[in-house]
Amino acid sequence: MPILGSRGAGSAAGFGQRNGGAGAIEVDYLIVAGGGGGGANYAAGGGAGGARISFDSPLDSDAPILLNTGNTYTVSIGGGGGTSGSGSDSGISGGDLAAAFESTGGGKGSGINSGAAAPGGSGGGGASPGTGNAGGYTPSEGNNGGPAPRGGGGGATTAGGSSPASRPGGTGLTSSITGSSVAYAGGGGGGGYIHGQPPGPGGSGGGGSGGGQGGAGSPGSNALGGGGGGGGGDNGGGSSGGSGVIVLSAPSDYTWTVAPGTNTTSTAPDGRKIARFTVSGTAEIS
Repeated sequence: MPILGSRGAGSAAGFGQRNGGAGAIEVDYLIVAGGGGGGANYAAGGGAGGARISFDSPLDSDAPILLNTGNTYTVSIGGGGGTSGSGSDSGISGGDLAAAFESTGGGKGSGINSGAAAPGGSGGGGASPGTGNAGGYTPSEGNNGGPAPRGGGGGATTAGGSSPASRPGGTGLTSSITGSSVAYAGGGGGGGYIHGQPPGPGGSGGGGSGGGQGGAGSPGSNALGGGGGGGGGDNGGGSSGGSGVIVLSAPSDYTWTVAPGTNTTSTAPDGRKIARFTVSGTAEIS
């Protein structure tokens, strides 16, 4: 059975070739993995989930994929990482695709008591920041975390910040693949510090803001793949990353069937047929 999915935490996998039978349909996609969690205690922000897209974005140099009518595709949505945990991968594999087609979960942000920052689709912030684009894709699926003890996590289009006065999460990407302009895959902001330095804001696209002195950061937004914000000083806790999302766009003369009902179908203003997945389920195009 063909599989479209977001899976496992923090590992990378290669792109598959786009191939299909005589009835293959070109389908545009947006795949965002789960965001990394922010670190606790004087902590850095989590990196955004890796973002792969073939539609109206600076990252959209990849070709559409080819899917065949009549196939049922299993869709798995990766979760965000908990505090000081990396996010889960997202991707497409199996069936009429020659090999795995995935984006990578966001890297966790570092904290004094929670280990080093991790690489990922976008890397977590930290004194030794996590690197982005763990999958080695061209164009890149994400960026590095901010190189500071309380740096922001990387986002889809920019690295995390490291300025003592700010430390924002990296900026996400904006796409209208659903028919509306939406930002995805923002990095988590770095935590505030005991000496009054403010916490960093989350990056556009679901990144959670860092926590202030004594406070936890904000979680990343679910179904946007945003990274969690880092915790503040005085034992402030970190926060979890947001879950991933997969959006598929087919020509106007086709129809999507998805399950369960939490996943949705719609028609864009230009007639394209959209399937949006926020939980694991199935999809069929006809």
